[in-house]
Amino acid sequence: MMYTLIGMSLLFIAIGFIVTENNAKYLLAGYNTMSDEEKKNVDLKAYITYLRKFHIFLGISFFVIGTLVTYFIDENVTSIFIVAYPIVAYIYFIATSAKYFNAKKNKFGAFILAVVLIFIVVMFVRDFKETKLILNANSIEFQGNYGEIIPFETIKSIQLVNDKPKIIRRTNGFSAGTIKKGYFKTDTDEKVKLILNAENKPYILITKLDGKKIYYSAKEESNEKLFKKIKSIPAK
Repeated sequence: MMYTLIGMSLLFIAIGFIVTENNAKYLLAGYNTMSDEEKKNVDLKAYITYLRKFHIFLGISFFVIGTLVTYFIDENVTSIFIVAYPIVAYIYFIATSAKYFNAKKNKFGAFILAVVLIFIVVMFVRDFKETKLILNANSIEFQGNYGEIIPFETIKSIQLVNDKPKIIRRTNGFSAGTIKKGYFKTDTDEKVKLILNAENKPYILITKLDGKKIYYSAKEESNEKLFKKIKSIPAK
C-alpha cells in the first residue's frame, strides 16, 4: 500500500511540472483545442502557476493523509481514499479554476467527476459489505456480492488451511486491502475463487468435485466455528 501512495504522490507532483506555458498548446486539455482568439482570453501564466501549486499540494497531502489512514485506521479505508481523494480534489480544482477557462465546461467536468465519485463509492460500499456463509439443509450459500449456492452433493472436501495460494492477478473480482472477492489466478496458473472478508486465518477451503476451489474467510464470525458448524451437519 505504501508503494502505491508514494508512486501516486510523486505522479501528482510531476504532473504539476509537466505542463508549462511553452507546451500548453500541446498538452493542456481544453486549451489545446481553443482557437487563437479564445486563447487570448485565458490567463495562461496564472493558470499554470495555480495548476502547479494544486498538484504539489495534492501530491503531498495524498501521501500524508494516506499514510495516516493506513497506520491509524485500516488498509481497506486507504483503498477507498486512494480512489476518492483525487476525484474530490479534481472536482475542487475544476470548480476553482473556472476563472481561467470556460466556466460552463468546467461545471460540466466537475459534474461528471461527481457522478463518477458517487458511482465508485456505491461500488465500494457494495463490495465492502461482508459476504456471509449460510448453512442450508442441502447446501452452503454465500450471500452477497460474488456469492453462490453450493449443493453438498457437489462438494469433494471442506477443510481449514493456514495459507492461501500465491495470487498473481485478479481475473474477475474486487480487491482492496485485506478484502478480496471474485476470481484470481495463482502463481501455478490455477484459477481460484476468493471470498475473503478479512485476513482471518485459518481459511475455509471448499473443493468441489470438478476441482474448483473456494477460499473463504469471515469478518465477524470465527472461521473455526463456521467450520465446526459445517462438519456438524449429518451426511446424507
